[in-house]
Amino acid sequence: MLYDLARTLIFSLDPETAHDYTLRALSLAGRILPAGEPEPATPVEVMGLRFPNAIGLAAGLDKNGIAIDGLSRMGFGFIEIGTITPRPQPGNPRPRMFRLPEVQGIINRMGFNNHGVDALLANVKAAKFSGILGINIGKNFDTAIERAADDYLACLEKVYARASYVTVNISSPNTQNLRQLQGESELDDLLGQLKRAQTRLAERHGRYVPLTLKIAPDLDQAQVINIADALRRHHIDGVIATNTTIARDKVQGIRHGNELGGLSGAPVYAASTQVVRQLATALGGELPIIAAGGVLDGAGARAKLEAGASLVQLYSGLIYRGPALVRECVRATTA
Repeated sequence: MLYDLARTLIFSLDPETAHDYTLRALSLAGRILPAGEPEPATPVEVMGLRFPNAIGLAAGLDKNGIAIDGLSRMGFGFIEIGTITPRPQPGNPRPRMFRLPEVQGIINRMGFNNHGVDALLANVKAAKFSGILGINIGKNFDTAIERAADDYLACLEKVYARASYVTVNISSPNTQNLRQLQGESELDDLLGQLKRAQTRLAERHGRYVPLTLKIAPDLDQAQVINIADALRRHHIDGVIATNTTIARDKVQGIRHGNELGGLSGAPVYAASTQVVRQLATALGGELPIIAAGGVLDGAGARAKLEAGASLVQLYSGLIYRGPALVRECVRATTA
C-alpha cells in the first residue's frame, strides 16, 4: 500500500532520476538503520553456499554497491551488485532507460555505467552486510572484444576476496559485440582462462569463490546446448538465465517499445523461463541455475523453480511491485 503511493511519485520522475534518488535513499537508510535480515525460509544449499532463502537481487540495480545495507533490509536471501568494469566509464548517452507500464516492462541501454572496480570494493568494505554477496563483472566499452578476457580477469582478481560468488556478464546487449562471447570458441577460451584464474586465486586466498555465467534469453536450443556443454567442460559453478532481451514482439505499438536496448520485466518472462527449462534439460542437474527475468509475483518465482532453477533474482518487478514482492516470492518458494 505504501509503495503504491510512493510509485506515483517515482513514476512522475524520469526513470534514471528516480533510480538514482531511490538508491540514495536506500544508501542513507543503510547507514542509519541496523543491518537487515533475510525473510525467513528453508535455507537452500547452492554452489557450496547456504542461502537463507531462494530470492535474490539481480545485478544492475546497484552497480557500484552504494546501497548494499539498505537493500539488505528488503529481506533478500542474497544480493548481487555490478556490473562493474576495471575502469570507470559513463555508459551510453541519456536518455537510456524507459518504462513500459502497459506491459510492466523496462528498456535500458545503460552501457555498464559504473565508477570502476576499486570504487565498488571500497563500498563493499564499508558495508555492514554479512550475507551472500555476488559481484557481477564485465568489460570496458573501449576494450577490444579480442582482449575482453583481460578485463574479466582483472576484475576477478580484485573482487575475489570480497565476493561470495562472481558473475561473468557476457550477455548485456548494450556493450558493442559483447554477446559474441557467447559463441562456441569465444566462450570456450574465456571460460578456460577464468577457471584457471579461479584455481590460482582459491589457492592464494584459501577460499573457493564460485563462478557463474550470465547468459541472454535470445538463444536458440542449439546455442543453449553449446553453452551448457562449455559450462560443464570448464566446471563453472552456476549459470544465471537470463539477462534482458533484444526482441520486441511483446511490445509492438507500445510507447518506447522500439527504443534500443535490453527489454526486461514481464515481456521477457516467457523467453527467459524457456531458457531455464532448456538449460535444466541440457545440464541434467550438473550445475545450478539462477533464474532472472520477468518475475512480478510469487507464482512467477515458483514457476522459475519448477522450470529447473535453484534460485531466483528480482529487479524490474521491484520497480512495479516494490519491496513487498520479496516477501511474496520467498513465501511462494518456501517448501
